[in-house]
Amino acid sequence: MSFFLSLVASVEVQAQSSAPANSLIIQLKAGAQSEFSRELPSAAHAKRESLAHERMSAVAQGAGVKGFAHRQLTGDHRLMRFTKPLHGRDLEDTMRRLRLHPDVASVEPNVRVPLAQVPNDPNFAQQWHLGSRASAAAALNMSSTWAITTGTSAITVAVLDTGVLRNHPDLVAMGSRLLSGYDFVGDVDFSNDNNGRDANADDPGDWVTTTEAGSILFSQLRCKAENSSWHGTFIAGQIAAATNNNLGVSGLNWNVKILPVRVSGKCGAELSDIVDGMRWAAGLPVDGVPLNLNPAKVINLSFGGDSACTSSYQSVIDELAARGTLVVVAAGNGLDQESRQLKRPADCRGVMAVGAVQRDGLKTAYSFLGSNMALMTTGGHGGSTTTLLISTDNDGLTSPNRNGYGYKAGTSFSAPLAAGVASLMLAVNPNLSPDALIARMKAAALPHVNLSGLPSCSSDDSVACNCNTSVCGAGLLNPQGALEQSVNPAAVIAAVGSPGLGATVVLDGRASTAVGTPTISSYSWSQISGAARSLPNASSSLTQVVLPSTPGDFVFQLIVTDTLGRNGTAQLFIGTALPAAAVSSSAGGGGGGGADQWLWLTLLGILVFSIPIHFLKKNRRLPAYLLRKVLSKQ
Repeated sequence: MSFFLSLVASVEVQAQSSAPANSLIIQLKAGAQSEFSRELPSAAHAKRESLAHERMSAVAQGAGVKGFAHRQLTGDHRLMRFTKPLHGRDLEDTMRRLRLHPDVASVEPNVRVPLAQVPNDPNFAQQWHLGSRASAAAALNMSSTWAITTGTSAITVAVLDTGVLRNHPDLVAMGSRLLSGYDFVGDVDFSNDNNGRDANADDPGDWVTTTEAGSILFSQLRCKAENSSWHGTFIAGQIAAATNNNLGVSGLNWNVKILPVRVSGKCGAELSDIVDGMRWAAGLPVDGVPLNLNPAKVINLSFGGDSACTSSYQSVIDELAARGTLVVVAAGNGLDQESRQLKRPADCRGVMAVGAVQRDGLKTAYSFLGSNMALMTTGGHGGSTTTLLISTDNDGLTSPNRNGYGYKAGTSFSAPLAAGVASLMLAVNPNLSPDALIARMKAAALPHVNLSGLPSCSSDDSVACNCNTSVCGAGLLNPQGALEQSVNPAAVIAAVGSPGLGATVVLDGRASTAVGTPTISSYSWSQISGAARSLPNASSSLTQVVLPSTPGDFVFQLIVTDTLGRNGTAQLFIGTALPAAAVSSSAGGGGGGGADQWLWLTLLGILVFSIPIHFLKKNRRLPAYLLRKVLSKQ
């Protein structure tokens, strides 16, 4: 009984401390929709939406949710928006009831995701991080890199952030390379521009007043009073500020296009705005928003983590990877005694997670770290003008004021250095896939710095330490080496969708290409992980694999070699799951409940009403607690 009471107490504390949410992201289990495949796309889409509406209505009814709207977000994920926000115990109970529904695969709150925290450090006056390694171990040595290429306007990099100040002189000088972008901040309470989504991606500022910070809405989000950050403007300048024009700072890529995608206002960004912004940036359709005609090959996402990677984040990252768009993310910054473990999106599969080192190459005290880290690069640190990073900025505390240059530090500003290098690599070899970009940047990375007398970084260090490949990735970002790796052939594996149990999957590497006059001379398929499967014709461009009838995850690899003996590698992840029950279309079934739903409710009733009567008399709230206990195990 003591265990039960302690569990009840922990659930109540968790419920009372949870942030409010006006919507949830619901992932429905895969339904029987193959009958629409032969119809016209518009008709099939209408039928799928009608079926999804029936299923969501059944889910809401079964979970006791009243008054909601919904729309497709990504894949099988739907955004369920309530008429009024839920918080505390009500939110926890609603989420648990939804998770228990037999037609629901996952549930997550549509929370506001904070920007990575930026240490409050002073300024510095030079871009030492772009200079020679002779003066700074973590410097990028860009002079030799620019001798190979200064980029191309055929490539677009999207900056998902607070928007940009388009009137900054160093960004105005970019001319047509600074695209118009889009504003995805839909909640007026947090937008700071008095409107919802629109085609204006300018940064109006993301300040929070003391009065706002003290309000119920903002305090529940733990949102503190702060000045505007001009976060997106700083990052846009790092990647592509006009260069060689006798003005301000230099960008890594002198010719690339920048696509501003505003997803963050006061208190960070709402998760659904980030997901929509990512999809739109890559050229995918988003309801109510004009199609992006300049799809990005690289997306910079400098947001701190608030939880482990969730299905909505992973779904959209997989979707983007299938379209050939690389997502570069900040590892995240910790303050005080906060854990330094990677969180979403840095722990998601398929992203390029970038952590921060000091000028001397040691891991910064603030940088998160973990096994999913790709590599490290400078992020600035300390309180000296010789250790922080400089870029385009504004001195406005709230609304924009005088444009100029500022100094910042954080993994937020490590990620765009890697994104800029990736865009230079694509200028050399536009056929490189996201996996290939990551693999080649890791292969070119310089060894981690190891200074005597200092500890080796472990999984959760909050001090400067010697990095290692276990938790800090392959090494230090090496732009010149990455460009040299770019001329190797590009191994390309065609997307396979979401095959079911027992499916025969064709592995297609025919889109692989060599750079310049060489051609592909050989192919080599292999399996990296998962239950062993047979790969016939493993030395040809096409092979196939028969998946088992039990769920599992698999990684297959293709290595191609060109006529000069240079190699290129690509990997394909395939995940299978148990098949969902067929969706009922009978009258009154609502497209999702059926007998399983009645069984679910009956079992809950038995569990609740099996409590001895004298316990109910002593504590009338106990049945609700027991319900939370049952749901928490799902």
